[in-house]
Amino acid sequence: MNAKKPRFVVVEGPIGAGKTALAGRLAGSLSAELVLEDVAGNPFLERFYRDGRAAALPAQMFFLFARARQLEDLRQSSLFNDVRVADYLFAKDRLFAELNLDADELRLYEQVADKLDVEPPAPDLVIYLQASVDSLLERIARRGNAFERFIDRRYLERVAEAYARFFHAYNDGPLLIVNASAIDPVHNDADYEQLFRQIERTTGGRHFFNPVAAALA
Repeated sequence: MNAKKPRFVVVEGPIGAGKTALAGRLAGSLSAELVLEDVAGNPFLERFYRDGRAAALPAQMFFLFARARQLEDLRQSSLFNDVRVADYLFAKDRLFAELNLDADELRLYEQVADKLDVEPPAPDLVIYLQASVDSLLERIARRGNAFERFIDRRYLERVAEAYARFFHAYNDGPLLIVNASAIDPVHNDADYEQLFRQIERTTGGRHFFNPVAAALA
């Protein structure tokens, strides 16, 4: 990438969109440090997917503390002196809190979050992987993570809808929205190279990348 390349890139999207795998590949191309959230390390997550409401609050609070701690560690290690690629945007924490917590739990969450006073660094580029629920379900099944086996279609629909609303209103920096339903930039080199060229060209504003349309252009 050129001299104006972003220093902090975030790959986001609903469960199963492929954000972690794509972040890993981008980090290699950019010689960047990879920043991953420890999803599998959340001891409440499988219980939440299985039982729903009963484990929503502890699962959410675990993520809040873990993400806040990781961002603080990044700040203390001079984030802006290195190129980093992350597989999450800190704002997603509130997105999931609003999606999964009841009114009383959300008030408690907000009180704790305000006390933490997290100031996440603003990404230079956010890549939003948008995919159909059928694609998400297929990818979740294919990767075979034990703690995800209880995710049902209705929950995934709600997650995808929440992401769509969030990024429809997102204006905190450059945003590249990728139609990821018909593209596999992790395992398909041609798909990845096409996407990477678009990432190189995205230096500001809001952009849409449809691989089918791009291939016909």
